[in-house]
Amino acid sequence: MLENRDKRDRAALFRQRLGQAMREAGLSQSALARAVGVDRSTVSQLLAEGATRLPNAQVVAECAAALGVSADWLLGLTERPERVAELLAAAVSVTEAPRALVDEQIAGWHREAAGYKIRHVPATLPDMLKTRALLHWEYEPHLGRTVEQAIGAAEDRLAFMRGSGSDYEIALPLHELASFARAEGYYAGLPAELRLAQIDRLAALAGQLYPALRVYLFDARRVFSAPLTVFGPLLAVLYLGRHYLAFRDSTRVAGFAQHFDWLVREAAVGARALPAHLAELRAQV
Repeated sequence: MLENRDKRDRAALFRQRLGQAMREAGLSQSALARAVGVDRSTVSQLLAEGATRLPNAQVVAECAAALGVSADWLLGLTERPERVAELLAAAVSVTEAPRALVDEQIAGWHREAAGYKIRHVPATLPDMLKTRALLHWEYEPHLGRTVEQAIGAAEDRLAFMRGSGSDYEIALPLHELASFARAEGYYAGLPAELRLAQIDRLAALAGQLYPALRVYLFDARRVFSAPLTVFGPLLAVLYLGRHYLAFRDSTRVAGFAQHFDWLVREAAVGARALPAHLAELRAQV
């Protein structure tokens, strides 16, 4: 938090920052006066050494707009010169989300977070834990010839998780695995042999990769989450369907991480209990 300043100090800081912004913007006193709609003498007075008066709010706002900085920064109320809209644009971005994770951006986000814990709530079963046969069944009708890219991307993601030093936590709703085992809903028509092979793969990976990989199952009747990924303290990404909504400001990233940790605390099936739960589901296939 900025320390309190008396009127003389605040005027001196305003004068200093106004001059700095003018130099960085390449604006003369005359040019700024024209942009603000005041006489040149008014700008001269604002910059005069020893001046103790602060301009009115309208003049401050017009100066800030002309110079591309925030009024709060000119007045010494913040140390960030960026305007709120620019801060938000830097902190939040919307990008296209392909049907399968074959885009370089997703891979880039994972590389950026290497060594940090990655928390993930997938839209369906996690691609990187699926068998090749399941990926073919799922993506071939939509992606055609690019299904091999989708499979390659999933395998790359698993290889990254194995070697990056990142802990990977996944939270799934209970009903997702139940629907999969019974070939219901999204998984309607999925042959039994594919379901059995997939359950066996999940059980094998859960055992081989624990504790670096931990999978939790939550009861969606009690708690809920939209699909999201939290890349350590760096980035949180919501999956919207056609697009990703990515947040980089630390407060929101921490909020998403706390949301995920809440899912883990409320999980009906913990990571250690997952193999036994999978064995029960396998018996239902």
